[in-house]
Amino acid sequence: MPRLLLIEDDPAIRTTLTRSLTEKGHAVASAPSAMTGLQAVVAEAPDLVVLDLGLPDLDGGTLIQMVRAVSKVPIIVATARDDEREMVRILDAGADDYVVKPFASDHLEARIRAVLRRTAADGAMPPLVVGGLRIDRRSREATLDGRPLDLTRKEFDLLAYLAEHAGEVVTKRAILAEVWQQAYGGADKTVDVHLSWLRRKLGETALEPRYLVSIRGVGVKLVDPTAG
Repeated sequence: MPRLLLIEDDPAIRTTLTRSLTEKGHAVASAPSAMTGLQAVVAEAPDLVVLDLGLPDLDGGTLIQMVRAVSKVPIIVATARDDEREMVRILDAGADDYVVKPFASDHLEARIRAVLRRTAADGAMPPLVVGGLRIDRRSREATLDGRPLDLTRKEFDLLAYLAEHAGEVVTKRAILAEVWQQAYGGADKTVDVHLSWLRRKLGETALEPRYLVSIRGVGVKLVDPTAG
């Protein structure tokens, strides 16, 4: 039975979501504030967190960063904020998915199942190796020629996705759908910026690529610079 932690300050919403998620087979604990939620993450080690952003003591984005300092637990943000730039900011901060209120309980349940499946799959898969790159999805650690790479959560997700498709040209649309969970479009600039940051950490540039090769007008591919 998946153990969920619901961090939501509205008592009515907290009660309704707790009941509906319990009926769908989850063990649900709840917290009304950011700090009690952080304490519950540490003490109870839930399988997944559902988080509202508008908390009384701290902004949810700040809480995500605090959680990420102590835990790799998947986080689904459930909020009324629907600005695209805000979504990108929250996903970059470390959230795994984003659901805009109001939403049907079945919709949230589907997102929960998808994130849990993805997390379980990552934990069961062997490390990805492309040239001197080694990407361990279970520990969420990446190394280049044996040197640890200091990657943000989204940089790691992007690198892992490209490594899964090493040698293939991947479009920005596919990256937005798979890494940022924006299946119906989004800001290409977001992908460009993260690719630039990733190149810098890999010690290369767009003009002098080693691993990340841009295909103009199409997308990008991760290659093994030691091959052939």
